[in-house]
Amino acid sequence: MEKKYMEVALHEAQKSYKIGDVPVGAVIVKNGKIISRAHNKKEKTQIVTHHAEIIAMQKACAKLKSWRLDDCILYVTLEPCLMCYGAILQSRISKVVYATTSQKYGFTKIINNSSKNNKNVVLLKGICEKKSQKLLKDFFKDKRY
Repeated sequence: MEKKYMEVALHEAQKSYKIGDVPVGAVIVKNGKIISRAHNKKEKTQIVTHHAEIIAMQKACAKLKSWRLDDCILYVTLEPCLMCYGAILQSRISKVVYATTSQKYGFTKIINNSSKNNKNVVLLKGICEKKSQKLLKDFFKDKRY
C-alpha cells in the first residue's frame, strides 16, 4: 500500500520539476484515503514555507476542518527538513513515509530520537527510493548545465 501512495507523491514531485522547483511531492492519507496532495512551490511563489509537506498539511487541515491530523500518514519523496518536521510534530501526524534521505536538510532521525516531550512519529524510509533519487539527480543535473 505504501508504494501506491508514494507513486502519487512522485507524480506530485514531477509537477515541481516542471515549474523549476526542487522535485518533492507529498500526499496525506487518512483511513486509506488520500485527503491532500501537494508539491514544492517555493521558487514559483517565492514563499520560503511553500514546501510540499507544508502545503499538503494546510490542505488536509482545511479538508478536515482541524489543525489536528491525528491518524494521518504523510508520504513524501524526500526526508522532511527541520521546518517541515516541526509542523509534522505540531499537526500530530502519526507516521511519515519518505522515499529517500536528505543529506543536507534531513532532520527526522535527529529530532525523533531526541524528542522527550513530543510523541515520536513512526518513520519509514526507502519506498520508491531509486525513483526519487533519480528525479532529484536529474533535476540538479539540469540546473547545473
